[in-house]
Amino acid sequence: MVEDKIILGIDPGTSVMGYGIIHIKGKKIEMLNFGIIQLSKLATHPDKLKRIFDRVDGLIREYLPDEMAIEAPFFGKNVQSMLKLGRAQGVAIAASLKNNVPFEEYTPKRVKQAITGNGNASKEQVAAMLQTLLSFDEMPKYLDATDGLGVAVCHHFSNGIGEHNKSGVNSWESFLRNNPERKK
Repeated sequence: MVEDKIILGIDPGTSVMGYGIIHIKGKKIEMLNFGIIQLSKLATHPDKLKRIFDRVDGLIREYLPDEMAIEAPFFGKNVQSMLKLGRAQGVAIAASLKNNVPFEEYTPKRVKQAITGNGNASKEQVAAMLQTLLSFDEMPKYLDATDGLGVAVCHHFSNGIGEHNKSGVNSWESFLRNNPERKK
């Protein structure tokens, strides 16, 4: 059976949120769209969260993705920034849950590794590799857009197994299933 699915990738942010949508058909990856959700001009954090929810919900209803992939927040020194970023991610996840679209999380390092082969690659290196892979002409003004696209491509390359779904691979249940003699 030929694989045929649409993946929405999200790079969460509180000033600019990036997104990318790809279509997988067999072994072919086609970019459907990518862009940003501009949040910097909104006055309050709740206004930003509402915009994120509404726009992600709109993207889901327009493109009907089968799955959503989102970049997991990285650990920073500013606790307030981390809290706001986590809320932004949570609101995007809530939009996927509202629409019954399964989601998966990927660390920034894992996304960079999947796209470039180097977990410490720059945003520019990730964008250039995606431009080659997906054949888009113009580099976007905000690389958050290519970051969102990168999360979607990473999800595809990872066969849908990210940070959230590792339980099927490295869990205690998986160990016992593979080693039934260890049950007592």
